[in-house]
Amino acid sequence: MVKFIVICTFVFGILISGCASLKETSKCVLGVSTKVLEDTRDGAIKRDFNQDYSSCYTTIKKALSITEAYIYKEEPAKNLIAIYISEQDTTPVGIFLTKIDEKNTQIEVSSPSTYAKELISKRIFDALEGKPILPPEKGENEESIF
Repeated sequence: MVKFIVICTFVFGILISGCASLKETSKCVLGVSTKVLEDTRDGAIKRDFNQDYSSCYTTIKKALSITEAYIYKEEPAKNLIAIYISEQDTTPVGIFLTKIDEKNTQIEVSSPSTYAKELISKRIFDALEGKPILPPEKGENEESIF
């Protein structure tokens, strides 16, 4: 019994040492934490768009759907859409939307992976510029979100 308690204490200590709080630890264990996306936000790819917040949000969601990105969390209070590149590729990417004014919105794409950050920013920035979005692995069949 003593061994069991020692092992449980050890495992619990390891779990909480990797994340900031018990709540964040449970998110880490479940794989839905957005902490890494917030931590890498300083290195985000940023661009301002001459569109209102709501239009940007809607266009981004449509682009993510077409490209079969997997949205694992939306945090309206943080203006964040957290995604995986796909259901098979669980590299996390965060899309932060910041309302500049009534007609302008800043988009920031963060990820610990440079490749993922560049891939997703290209897809959503193209969509916000009105360019057609290609579904993954379907290079010939362009599908526009407009």
